[in-house]
Amino acid sequence: MPAILVLADGRAFRGYGFGATGTSLGEAVFNTAMTGYQETLTDPSYHRQIVVSAAPHIGNTGWNDEDNESHGNKIWVAGLVIRDLAHRVSNWRAARSLPEEMSAQGIIGIRGVDTRTLVRHLRNYGSIAAGIFSGEAAQRPVDELVAEVKGQESMQGADLSAQVSTTEPYTVAAEGEKRFKVVAYDMGIKTATPRHFAKRGIETIVVPAGTSFKDIMAYEPDGVFVSNGPGDPATADDMVAVVRDILAAKVPFFGICFGNQILGRALGLGTYKLKFGHRGINVPVLNHKTGKIDITSQNHGFALENPAGEGKPAGGAAFTSDFGPATVTHTCLNDDVVEGVALDDGMAFSVQYHPESAAGPHDANPLFDQFIELMTQHTPNK
Repeated sequence: MPAILVLADGRAFRGYGFGATGTSLGEAVFNTAMTGYQETLTDPSYHRQIVVSAAPHIGNTGWNDEDNESHGNKIWVAGLVIRDLAHRVSNWRAARSLPEEMSAQGIIGIRGVDTRTLVRHLRNYGSIAAGIFSGEAAQRPVDELVAEVKGQESMQGADLSAQVSTTEPYTVAAEGEKRFKVVAYDMGIKTATPRHFAKRGIETIVVPAGTSFKDIMAYEPDGVFVSNGPGDPATADDMVAVVRDILAAKVPFFGICFGNQILGRALGLGTYKLKFGHRGINVPVLNHKTGKIDITSQNHGFALENPAGEGKPAGGAAFTSDFGPATVTHTCLNDDVVEGVALDDGMAFSVQYHPESAAGPHDANPLFDQFIELMTQHTPNK
């Protein structure tokens, strides 16, 4: 089945369709991970994005019913671009193939693309609006397809968390003895995160994005968590206001990815769109408090501004906030992007990467224990 990937700058890549047939629009981004395509496709942070896999061979482990990262097992990517599709599934947990699952969920893919050239193009010129057209749609003139791609909404300024968040609160019970109760804001939360809390004796109440401070405090939480999620953090004014109330109330706070950007904004920092973002499972991050380097799993197209100023090292940069002195605790060793911030009194901290390691390395798992230590110090009776 003929298919074509069209970029808003006029570049076009022809290949063959797989999964569903038709038209899909989104922002073309690349992921450097060698494994974990199922976790990537079901990560709500990829909402409205066409993912280009830098790894050349995709689909060999099939699709199982255990590794989905979205509540409800939904695929969130707008489309998938790959070089080679595995002809045979080989994994003892596989229940079906990748194309079968994509077809069942209406997700369009294109294979046979020179992804080396495509990834280099995105790296050199940045993430860009794109579209996958397969079947009859691929026969239309390229100029028409480019115009359709250009007509879609920009990712910059997009408020997407409400589109991926749960509509009703739900609870993930603690495993064994319950030690703490945490309210987790679902900005696009991955299912592995509440599981990490549960293994540590934490009951997690997952609430919709934008839930009021008054409503979450009715749960009497020991701590508050804000998850990863899609979209532009500059649009999250309501969540920033909620986090400011949380900080003022001295409730222990932990955020990851989108939650890092929201905490940073609550502390007075701005955000900006990265040229091509960080998407992969081998991104090196330096913890400036411990000197330790973690290899991390990341998926973000926006970042916090460097409080030290443009051209100056971000790591360890101190800045003032309405809630006391704060510090940039983590930076990316590839490009010095801010990867974590914290209040100096320890009551709030966040990181830009995904410590739940789904998929990815386990280096950052201790961050969950850091949150437990913070809650223990704040409520010594527990």
